[in-house]
Amino acid sequence: MRIGVIYDHPRWEEKHIIKKVKELGHNPIEVPLRSVTLDYAISDADFDIGIQRAVSSARAITSTAYFESKGLKIINSSKTQIICDNKVLTDAELMKAGLPIPRTVLSYDMETAIEAAKRLGYPVVVKPVQGSWGRLQALANDETCMRSILEYRESMPSPQFRVHYIQEYIRKPNRDMRIFVIGDDVPVGIYRISEKDWRTNTALGGRAEPVKITEEIRDLALKAAEAVGGGVLGVDVAEDPERGYVVIEVNSNVDFKNTIRVTGFDVGQAIVEYVIREAKR
Repeated sequence: MRIGVIYDHPRWEEKHIIKKVKELGHNPIEVPLRSVTLDYAISDADFDIGIQRAVSSARAITSTAYFESKGLKIINSSKTQIICDNKVLTDAELMKAGLPIPRTVLSYDMETAIEAAKRLGYPVVVKPVQGSWGRLQALANDETCMRSILEYRESMPSPQFRVHYIQEYIRKPNRDMRIFVIGDDVPVGIYRISEKDWRTNTALGGRAEPVKITEEIRDLALKAAEAVGGGVLGVDVAEDPERGYVVIEVNSNVDFKNTIRVTGFDVGQAIVEYVIREAKR
């Protein structure tokens, strides 16, 4: 089987997936987006099924849509990627599925955003509608801090920063969870722990430790994955001291190097095995 591995920057994860495709007896077809042209006039693709691994969401979504137009199945689908790329769209699907999320408000003006933050109660978290790895997220402890954050956002050229996505601060125990969903399986998860930064992302220095996958965690992760369209996903879950588990976001392109390191579970191989099963359906 020819398995396309679509990427823009070949990180450790992409190289590992390519290696596992070969080890499982299949032919990896690399698609380095930064050095190829996708031509709609060409009718045939070079692979049977594809794995989307581009870091850039714009490259990932557009290239996936291109290959889907050729009748190919790509993991994850463009629909799932679009939902996961936008926190508002993700929240909408999670809420329709009846899943617990942090209390969140949207404001389109600085003064209404200030009033919204007061209603939520400080501290609050201000996030970009699109973005990953905890980048450009800010914690506002009071109105003065909130006003500074909003002034900075409104001075930025991108219109997305004038959509103010404001979320209650979950008083989690210096950690949250990244739970991996691969098809209908929830094989592994990690705690992301930080004693120094309220953000726990491992990309920002958070420490990874294994999570025991309970039935409650498994059920929550599967429902969250189904809500956004399913596939290979990372469901981020926080532990609220009063409400229990709440879903923070769902990621359509998950890093897994640290997960393999601390759990011993080969996420890359599990992804390839799932893709092979999907190709045979």
